[in-house]
Amino acid sequence: MRGLKNKAAIVTGGASGIGRAICLRLGEEGCTVGVLDKNAAGAAETVQAISQAGGKAFAQAVDVTDHGQVERAVAAFEQQAGPTEILINNVGWDKIIPFLDTSLEFWDQIIAINLKGALNFHHVILRGMAQRGRGKVVNISSDAGRVGSSGEAVYAACKGGIIAFTKTMAREMARKGICLNVVCPGPTDTPLFAAVAEGDAGKKIHDALRSAIPMKRLGRPEDLPGAVVFLASDDANFITGQVISVSGGLTMAG
Repeated sequence: MRGLKNKAAIVTGGASGIGRAICLRLGEEGCTVGVLDKNAAGAAETVQAISQAGGKAFAQAVDVTDHGQVERAVAAFEQQAGPTEILINNVGWDKIIPFLDTSLEFWDQIIAINLKGALNFHHVILRGMAQRGRGKVVNISSDAGRVGSSGEAVYAACKGGIIAFTKTMAREMARKGICLNVVCPGPTDTPLFAAVAEGDAGKKIHDALRSAIPMKRLGRPEDLPGAVVFLASDDANFITGQVISVSGGLTMAG
């Protein structure tokens, strides 16, 4: 895709699953990739895979919920790769628990990772993009944030918030030359999904979702990077504030 070669791109949650797949694709497209994740070993494995494929990447361990850590991790990456021109907010975490059975501590954890983490990265990176007059942001939300998902009330609230926040920032940043868009995965076979959907109950969830998806399978991490990288490329220079679902047809809302 056009305009990606040699651009510095940060991906949060790049140690595994969808995040790793996005990192690998950005590396293939010629970006210098910053793999930022709390899982330092997994981030290093992603960097190794990019390097073995002929790409360039750096790993930074970071807790996305900590604004200070985010500032330091971004500064360290930019010292190696130059100013961040692409930001992919991908990190996420959840457990399937009926809302009335959740605790206040669980709410705080879900909100900190899935909403505050993305806010931290926008706050740190958008200022530089605005000064330079260019930049692309792709936020990974979820179809749970568009249509709801039983047992994921707080997670869905955060992911819906990501959609609303992205649209708002797309309006605020449009005249600064920055495009912000959202990709919403449907149910995807990742380590996070495996951890969320455990045991017999998890198998029932897996089977029910597979049955409900018109393509009759869960998504795979490699199903996501095409849409993400397109939105990060120059081919999407006149696209901002949009939401794209990658769900095998599970949701088809306009």
